[in-house]
Formats: sequence, structure tokens, C-alpha cells
Amino acid sequence: MKEATARIKINKLLEAAGWRFFKKADRPANIQLELSVTLTPNDLDAVGENFEKTPKGFIDFLLLNEKGFPFIVLEAKAEGLSPLVGKEQARKYAKSQNCRFVILSNGNLHYFWDLERGNPYIITAFPTPTSVAGYQKIVPDPKRLIAEQ
Repeated sequence: MKEATARIKINKLLEAAGWRFFKKADRPANIQLELSVTLTPNDLDAVGENFEKTPKGFIDFLLLNEKGFPFIVLEAKAEGLSPLVGKEQARKYAKSQNCRFVILSNGNLHYFWDLERGNPYIITAFPTPTSVAGYQKIVPDPKRLIAEQ
């Protein structure tokens, strides 16, 4: 199946969660599509065979925070693929945009990933802009865990 079918589903899920492709009233759009990013040769090697070997890549969806800054990278895969095949590719894109959060989706199965807190986990709906803003305030402190008795 094609990635385009997955993207149609993803578009609807994003809108249902309150993300905007277009300006509405006094609220600016908070989704950018196919943003070009430059990757280093080391980045490309880490991504592996699943990605075209070019020095540029494209972020499928870049979700912006309330100030218009990059917030979440959403990597879309075709419906027939596991969203996790895009994990390393999405990590590189997120780091290039200084994003802490990643969503991996094939339109049917979705993962949310906080790069500072471990591995992606399955979600049943996309997060809202407000819910992720609240989640961003949680800053993991590994030293505190070690010291806790």
C-alpha cells in the first residue's frame, strides 16, 4: 500500500487532535509539510537501507508549538509497513530540528516517542498541542533516580 493512503488518515487524525494545516481565525497553522533537512554522511549510514542515500531528507510532518517553533516530528510510513521502520530516520530529523518528540505512524498504528525518556510506545490517538506542551515540562533527572532510596 502507498504512503499516500496513510497520509490521508494521518491528516484527519492531526486535525481531530487540534493541529492546523491552515490559519483559522487568529490561530496560525501549526503543521509544516515536507520540510527539507540536511543530514550528514554519518546520519545517512545510521538510517540504513530503508532511506534514499542522499544528503537531504524530508520531514513528513513538522508540528509547531504555540510560538511557531519545531515541536514534534511526525514520520509517516505506508500502511503495509511498521511505523517503527522510520524510527532512526525520525530521530535524525528530530535532532536536526531540536525536537524532543516524535510520532511514528502508518495511518493505523501510531507510536509516540519522547527522545529523552526511552523507547516509542503505542498511542491510540494523536496528542493535542496542549497535552504535549504539558508533557514537555516533565524533565527526566537520572541522577535523582540513582540517589533515591
